[in-house]
Amino acid sequence: MGLFPSKPRQHPTATDRPLADRMRPQSLEEFVGQEHLLAPGKPLRIQIERDQVSSLILWGPPGCGKTTLASIIARMTDCEFFTFSAVLAGIKGIKEIMAAAERERSSGRRTIVFVDEIHRFNKAQQDAFLPHVERGNIILIGATTENPSFEVISPLLSRAKVYVLHALSVDQVVALLKRALRDRENGLGRIQVEAGEEVLCQVATYANGDARAAYNTLEAAVLGSTCPAHGTIRVTPELVQDVMQRKVLLYDRAGEEHYNLISALHKSMRNSEPDASLYWLGRMLEAGEDPLYIARRLVRFASEDVGLADPRALSISVDAMRAVDLIGMPEGALALAEAAVYLALAPKSNALYAGYGKVLEDVQKTVAEPVPLHIRNPVTSLMGDLGYGKGYQYAHDFEGKTTDMTCLPESLKDRRYYEPTDQGYEKNMGQRLVELLRLKKKEKR
Repeated sequence: MGLFPSKPRQHPTATDRPLADRMRPQSLEEFVGQEHLLAPGKPLRIQIERDQVSSLILWGPPGCGKTTLASIIARMTDCEFFTFSAVLAGIKGIKEIMAAAERERSSGRRTIVFVDEIHRFNKAQQDAFLPHVERGNIILIGATTENPSFEVISPLLSRAKVYVLHALSVDQVVALLKRALRDRENGLGRIQVEAGEEVLCQVATYANGDARAAYNTLEAAVLGSTCPAHGTIRVTPELVQDVMQRKVLLYDRAGEEHYNLISALHKSMRNSEPDASLYWLGRMLEAGEDPLYIARRLVRFASEDVGLADPRALSISVDAMRAVDLIGMPEGALALAEAAVYLALAPKSNALYAGYGKVLEDVQKTVAEPVPLHIRNPVTSLMGDLGYGKGYQYAHDFEGKTTDMTCLPESLKDRRYYEPTDQGYEKNMGQRLVELLRLKKKEKR
């Protein structure tokens, strides 16, 4: 006997399941979104309706309908259906399912294996599917939020069609929430819930295209209300705010969205758009990106895309990185914002970046010639006897502080790497370079 009296055990009911699970569509007609794949006449829909589905990977953000679509396919096709999560399954479980599928095939039955979060399988686990997919023992349906190009092995990708699912729009999520409020069997239709259009839009916006998150928010708001026992539950913006606390932002600091957002920030600054630059910076910071990573990217941008068109850009970027390191977040966010706007509005030149690229190309493709003797330093008398420093011209002794002496290897003596543009301060650099070339020619004569 335990220390506490136990309550009578009750059998679970349908309402014990989360609202998101209860409202899961049971047919293609109930499915909302992904019209580019499932509208009447689309190839995937035709395959499902004809029971001719082959192995496929469903790639899309959370809550867009990947698992729901897999369950609808299972319901509409004449196949055995196995499902498991890559988080929990191991090689042993995979082999057991593969053996069962092989037995079913020998008796004329097809088997669909649905793997949720297939990107969490390691290479060995994914390899275990290959022979069975290839022989047709199973139809594999994988679901992933990560780019399959990076997370699914190439042999498996070549044997499965990848379908890209999109995040739901605000209007689509609102339609789902309204359906849940009306549904008396699986939704909230049996209780009196009042939720206006504005509130539903607020929930949908916060959910960020994730239907599951929207259902969970609505359900939590209803369950967390303090209305009378038999009164009307009013879902207010304040109640939604309390429940949600923080908008859900799709982000993975090691995944594709990480690279998508930093690319958006970089290209917005390159295109001299301060508003877009601020937006993408804010998106990354609010999603939890390491601020020092962003700071390093700003420093890189200052050299790569601004260069000598505005030499101050590099100093401002480095100062922003130091500020973030010194005071941390959230205070450091403004330092990053200041640098991002400055870089966006700064004159642009990739002349330095292009010039250094030419240097690297020559370093790789040409012979590494010895340093010319005249610009070597004769540290010892022996080195002097060997000609080190012979013919060296001290620039300070000449007009314009330059000479006609070449400092490149003989095979590259006429090579030009840095070609200044006429942008910002770099225009002055170009004029200075022209003047230096004139002086060198004069010295040569």
